[in-house]
Amino acid sequence: MSTSVIEGAALNAADRCDRCGAQAYVRVTLSSGFDLLFCAHHSKEHADKLKQVALEIHDESERIH
Repeated sequence: MSTSVIEGAALNAADRCDRCGAQAYVRVTLSSGFDLLFCAHHSKEHADKLKQVALEIHDESERIH
């Protein structure tokens, strides 16, 4: 299964990491249609596994200064 990085609806300050509650910069869409949101830290920590299960990954972590 290949994973694509896509441009989707922009994430904003109201979008929070499902793991720790920090601002989310990454949205992972699963084949089930559910989305998971991650801060930059947790998306990097779980990147290998997420790439295996994700249908799409929307990454805005470049916005962090």
